[in-house]
Amino acid sequence: MPSRGEPNPGIAQKLAAELVGTFFATLVPTVVDIVYYTGGHVDDVSRWLARGFVTIAMIYAFSEISGAHINPAISLGFAVRRVMPVRLMLSYWAAQFAGGFAAAFLAFAVWGPLVALGASHPGVKYTHLEAVLTEIVLTFLVMIVILGCAEQEGVVGKQAALAVGLTVACCGFFAGPISGASMNPGRSIPPQILGQLYRIVWIYAAGPCIGAALAAAAALAIFGEPREGERKAAHGK
Repeated sequence: MPSRGEPNPGIAQKLAAELVGTFFATLVPTVVDIVYYTGGHVDDVSRWLARGFVTIAMIYAFSEISGAHINPAISLGFAVRRVMPVRLMLSYWAAQFAGGFAAAFLAFAVWGPLVALGASHPGVKYTHLEAVLTEIVLTFLVMIVILGCAEQEGVVGKQAALAVGLTVACCGFFAGPISGASMNPGRSIPPQILGQLYRIVWIYAAGPCIGAALAAAAALAIFGEPREGERKAAHGK
């Protein structure tokens, strides 16, 4: 962690942090799901805890550098909240999708077409509409938790890691069977494309982005105008 006398991280460092963070936030759930669906020794609890734990780890590792969004929808939410410039958001998106595709290509190199099993998808008993509505609600929840933590002095960055990571795991426990509990286009879309699941990409692009934008709009009514904590959560140091 940089000391007070050290310069703040530059844009290249922030983008590298987002790339690496999204790489692991994609690789872990993709591989866990491939192993789960191919009969490996992974149960439902492990699937969702793995997502939460890797989120916690990435926030601890990179929150001081880039804010550890590791999710294009979260970056969009910060932009809607007006604590992140659109140009920087687009740069974050490029890094996040680069990390997501790198992870998906690695999984594809090992498992080939089975990478489709590691992609988020609606449950067999649920429609595409139910899945996209679920993604909206789940991402709203994650985004409002992030913004709520950022409003509290001393609960920004690493201190928010447990709250955010456990929320991600919680979403998997109660809604994973409906939509796969993605909440992250950068994690879901790359393995969907490599697995040729083109028909469901829109669910995991639209749902999380709408949910994050709605949460950012709701934050104005709940928290008022953005504060310095939110700017730090959006940018890191």
